[in-house]
Formats: sequence, C-alpha cells, structure tokens
Amino acid sequence: MSRIAVLAAPGLPLPAAIGDMLAAYRGAPETLLATGAAAGLAHSGPGGIAAHPAGLLVLDGLLYGSGHLASLPEPPTGDDAAILAALIARLGVEAALARVNGDFAFAWIPSDGTGITLARDPFGMRPLFYAALPGGGWAASSQPRGLLRLPGIPATPDRAFLARFGAMHYRLIDAEPARSPYAAIAQVPAGMVVRLGRDGAARMTRWFDAEDAPELVGDEPRLAEELRALLLDAVGIRLARFPNRAFTLSGGMDSSSVLASAVEIEGRPQIAFSTLYVDETYDERREIADMLARHVGEWRQVVLPNAIDLTADVDRMIGLHDEPVATATWLSHLRLARQAAGEGFAALFGGLGGDELNAGEYEYFPMHFADLRAAGEEAALEREISAWAHHHDHPIFRKSPAIARELMNRLTDPARPGHCLADRARLDRYKHVLSPDFAEFRDYAPPMEAPYRSYLKTRTWQDLTRETLPCCIRAEDRHGAAFGLPPVLPFLDPRLVRFMYRVPGTMKIRDGVTKRLLREATRGLLPEATRTRVKKTGWNAPAHLWFTGPGAAMLRDLTHSALFDDLGLYDRGGVLAIIDAHERIVTSGAAEENHMMFLWPYFNMMRWQAWLKAEGWREPLGTS
Repeated sequence: MSRIAVLAAPGLPLPAAIGDMLAAYRGAPETLLATGAAAGLAHSGPGGIAAHPAGLLVLDGLLYGSGHLASLPEPPTGDDAAILAALIARLGVEAALARVNGDFAFAWIPSDGTGITLARDPFGMRPLFYAALPGGGWAASSQPRGLLRLPGIPATPDRAFLARFGAMHYRLIDAEPARSPYAAIAQVPAGMVVRLGRDGAARMTRWFDAEDAPELVGDEPRLAEELRALLLDAVGIRLARFPNRAFTLSGGMDSSSVLASAVEIEGRPQIAFSTLYVDETYDERREIADMLARHVGEWRQVVLPNAIDLTADVDRMIGLHDEPVATATWLSHLRLARQAAGEGFAALFGGLGGDELNAGEYEYFPMHFADLRAAGEEAALEREISAWAHHHDHPIFRKSPAIARELMNRLTDPARPGHCLADRARLDRYKHVLSPDFAEFRDYAPPMEAPYRSYLKTRTWQDLTRETLPCCIRAEDRHGAAFGLPPVLPFLDPRLVRFMYRVPGTMKIRDGVTKRLLREATRGLLPEATRTRVKKTGWNAPAHLWFTGPGAAMLRDLTHSALFDDLGLYDRGGVLAIIDAHERIVTSGAAEENHMMFLWPYFNMMRWQAWLKAEGWREPLGTS
C-alpha cells in the first residue's frame, strides 16, 4: 500500500519535513505543495495524489467499481484520486464518501486554506493518524512513525493503552478508536471524517454506520440467493482490480467462501496460502482438504515449527506495526505474507469480517439467547441453549443451560434492549498484575455503544468498530505495507454489511449452528464438508508452547530486567506467578485454561519498550 504524509506547519521547512516523513516508508516518494501545506505519498501500492482547483487530495487505497457514479451528470473520470477529488469538490466530503465503495484513507487540503480533512473507509482498511504540532499546525500520516520523525511529537506511550494492551484482553486494545498507542498522536477512526481546523480544533463526524433498518422478511432460500449475489459481486469487483492475487485459506467458512466465489466467477481454480503447524492444536490440514480437492489449483504451505526465534519474529513485527501486536495469529500471517510477496503476488484475499457479519464467534450465542428472551420466545430459547450445549461443550469452556443464563445476565442488560455489557470476568482476570502506578485502570469500563435494540446487532457493531476487527485489519495493513501486498476483504463491502444487518438473528444462529444463511447461500459453491462443519478451530498459533521451557525462562529474565523496571506497568510477583502457572498447565496437560492470552501481550509490550528506547521509528519501514 501507499503511505500518506501531510503537513501544515508555519514554523517548519515544509519540503524537507515532508520528505523526512516519507522516508519512514517504503516506496517512491511524491510530494506536492499547497498554500501553507505540503502533502506526499510513498508509492508502494494503490493510491495517488490529485491536484484539483478546489484542493489537493492524497489517497492511500483504491475504489471498486463505478456503478455508484452512474447517476451523476457528467461523472468524474481519471484515476481514483482524481475521481475522489472531483466528487469532493462537487458534493462535499461526506456526500462524496456516500458515493464510493473502496478501501481507503485520504487527506483533503482545500484551496481556501480552511484546514485539513481526513477520512477513512467504513471499516478502516487503510490507517490514518494525526497530531497537533507544538508551534501550531497539524501533521497526518499513515502510521505513527511518520509523525514521530517530526520535532515536538514525542514517542511517549499512552498510559491507558499500556494498561489495556498489557493487562486486559486483545478485545480492549481498540476500545477507544480515536486514540493511538502514543499520547501525542490521535487516530482517525474507521468510518469517520476528522476536520483539522486552523483554530487548533479537531472536529469528528461519523459518515458510515450500519443503518438500523427494518429486518428483511421472506423465505430463507430467497434471502440466501440475495446474499450469494452480493458476495459474488463483492468478490468480483475486487478480482477486477487485482488480477495478480492469491488467497488465504483456513479450515473455516469465511476464507473458503471468498475463494470459492472467485472460482465460480472465473471458472478456474485459484492459488491459496495456508499456515500450518507441527503442533496439532491449531493445525487445519484435514479441514482444508476438501477445498484443496475442489477449488485450489496451487497450494502454498507456510509451516511453523513448535520452536521459533520468538524475539526475532516479534521484533520484526513491532518494527512494521510501530506498536505491540494483538495476538500470535499475526506472527503466522507475517510469514505467510512474506512468502506470498516473495512469489510476486500483488494482493492477498481473505475472509475477515465473515465471523462478525454471520455471527460466527462463540461470543454471539449469549446475545442471540438474549434477543430470544427479550422477544418472549422462551421455547425457542430453551431449544437453542440445548443445541448450543450439545454442539459446543468443551472440557475447559463448558456449556450448559445454567452457564447460558449466567452469560446472558452478565453480558446483556435485560432492562435495556440492545444494551450489551462489558465482560468483567475477562477484563478483570489479570488486573492484579497492574502495578500501583496504574491502579486507576483496574476498574476500566470500556465504551459500549448501543445503536440497536437487538443485542446481537449491537455486539456485532462493537466487534466491527472497537473489538475483534480493528486489530486484525491493522495487522493485515502493516504486513501489506511492508511487502506491497494489500489485503482484500470482500465481506467488508458496505452493501454486504448493510444487508447482513437486516438479516434476522434466527437466520444467523439456529439449532446451535452459526452462519445459517451463509451456509445456505454457499450451497453448491463450497464442498459439503466445509459448508456443514459445525466445530470452529479458529485461526490461531501454538503460542502456548512458545512460553514454556526456554520461552518461559526468557520471560522470567525479562521480568527481572531493567526494561521491566523502567516500564513500571506490572507487579513483578504477579507476572512471575502467571509464567509459572502457564508452564505447569501446558506441560502437565491439565484441563484448565492456560495463560497464553496474557503472556503474548506481555512479551510484545516488553519488546515494544525496547524498540522505543532504540528509537526504532527512525528506521525506514521494513528494515527494523
């Protein structure tokens, strides 16, 4: 992908400063000067700069299709940046955004000198950060590293971010999407417009949401056909932009549905990459086999051994992300992306977003139960709870009617339809390891929006905007930027999202089975074994093994280091006890939950501190 740099600073030499910002990234730099401002782009993928009489536009990303412009008199022409600039000049920013479908972030500098306008696509497929400059003015860039190169923008971590990332859960990392890991840097949230005024104020408005429209009525087969048509079109318009692409493939429905749609459209097998493991806990060779036989022409296997150089891999990721990395999944993805780029592919299609839209995560069951309870459907509720327990009971994560009721009561507010509650059990599990200096965050209450009267829809929106999706998209973006390999995610097509928001919950979860409508929509596209599989492994990595033996010893050494003391985030005794407990659980095979979900962020946090001390942002992207 391309990377943006924008600067409006009266006290800085603009050409030199914008050049230094662009030097943080890979790709050929291009700069343009406007009145009192400068803009640039490091070209390493889709994007461009357009100079229009009404203003200057810098675009990271691309637009899909042109049907959205057909109703305009004299539709704009040119490349994507020129089209978007012309639309903004004609319609204004928000109205222009409503006309386009794409993966993008952009900066618009009006010719009248009124400030800078920043915007991102509905789900933040491309990033954008900004900061106020000490001497007045603004700067914006695609990653924090572009801003950290400017004088007066310190790399001091945001204290709330330290607490959320270091001692809570990966779902809390993006609980406050307008903030960044750095105290002096803000983020443009997905689906938002931010106007940076000459008066020093930043004004934010939401331009995209999944409308609370009436639910669709009609028979399920007809709605499944509509979903199938939308999915095929979402994949098709993206295939047209990326002829030289490959697909990620796991054992789940989402990546399989995207790949199978491409086969249906083009009438030929596709090239797929899969991450596999020596450890069988998360390996999906057997689940992938049916897709390989039917839809894959060439299969690339990226195999992770049980023993890896964890420090080298995590340092590499932090040097690409400018921050600690949410979960161990993304170490696997880094290796996959590097191999795909090395083979010359220019885009990587995947299935992210499918779980959220189709209620594919286990967390959605209590929300569906709560919707049934709110509707007075007690008989249906009892059937669903029984089927859930039958299909999904686990020796560690048990399922039963009593547990279902406890989850509903803990995670939803029955007095306020559609109001979901934070999972305090998950939030509080590791709060005891926060040091006294961070005690104010032990009872942190994450923002919980309630835009819908359905608990399932509200939970989905929370995941799309604040919990599961943002950290995943960020990781795919950073790896794409490092290797010139944009992520392409058809499930996040806005038309598909709005359609799925109108699908009743009973067509997403029924008889203890998720993704019901998608299963019907992909009948004939997917192999039956893939389409009807109920159990969900999840795309993960064997990090539980990485933190035993030598890995555990490494963690203990870190916990006794000066780096640990300087950070001041953790209680040493609490961390050491968790390391010991994790090693005991994994090596003994005890039927209890291990502590991988704490130890991965803990290790990342410590390595990020080392990167900050070394001023790693001064290294060009991909070299640190």
